[in-house]
Amino acid sequence: MKVLACGTPSPRWGQGNNLIVDNVLCDGEMPEYLRWLSDFDLCLVGVFAPLDVLEGSRNPAGRPLARAVALAKDRVHKNIGYDLEIDTSTLTPLQCARRIKAKFQL
Repeated sequence: MKVLACGTPSPRWGQGNNLIVDNVLCDGEMPEYLRWLSDFDLCLVGVFAPLDVLEGSRNPAGRPLARAVALAKDRVHKNIGYDLEIDTSTLTPLQCARRIKAKFQL
């Protein structure tokens, strides 16, 4: 499996690669993503983390994300039906990966 993309869909998608799309979706954004990904077998995994952990996150440039987290916290995961939900406060990264692998028979 190749990890080809993170975030916004690309024309390179669908060229025989398996995809892992990692993005934060807020309310109202899911229909657009579903259209972009309509040619693929889609498995949605909701990844949940404690608010204090998210507030301590940093973007790729190293800047704190606390303000962005605070603004989005009530919108993320809203009205999204996941095939699997993962709680990172109770599982290790390896346990999360194993649950995903088992659920989708990868």
